[in-house]
Amino acid sequence: MELYFTRLHWNTHTFPVAATADGLCYVGAWDEPEDLFDDWSRKHFPRADRIASDTALAPYTEQLLAYLNQQSTTLSFPIAPVGTPFQLEVWHALRAVPYGQTATYSDIAERLFRPNATRAIGTAIGKNRLLLAIPCHRIIGKKGDLLGYHGGLNMKRTLLALEQRL
Repeated sequence: MELYFTRLHWNTHTFPVAATADGLCYVGAWDEPEDLFDDWSRKHFPRADRIASDTALAPYTEQLLAYLNQQSTTLSFPIAPVGTPFQLEVWHALRAVPYGQTATYSDIAERLFRPNATRAIGTAIGKNRLLLAIPCHRIIGKKGDLLGYHGGLNMKRTLLALEQRL
């Protein structure tokens, strides 16, 4: 199995991006240290050949850049998230939150018919390593407050503002 990776450059930031033959599997945070992706890839793909390739990732990075540059509101490439069945269920629900809108952790819990699972849902959201493609930045607190985000609150704030401007 091959795991292709590159760094996406946008404005003054870089993001690690990775994919397998099945689809995009990793979009990290802005300026994320390389060892975070290295550790993640070794844990989830211990036998994979890791191949640095801008070309292999171009179909993904082009769409991600179009999103970040407000030229597109959708991402249509295949994704291959790595997680537990519960995490995958939560992440699927996040993809249903439309561009430019937000939902609360409670909203996601209700959509999954698990109204008492908001903490578990928050934990699952925190494990998402497909930032942008699985839009966990659209999930906010019940009172509208911005809560934790793997990319940090500045990144979350910027992505939400970007979606509001289009």
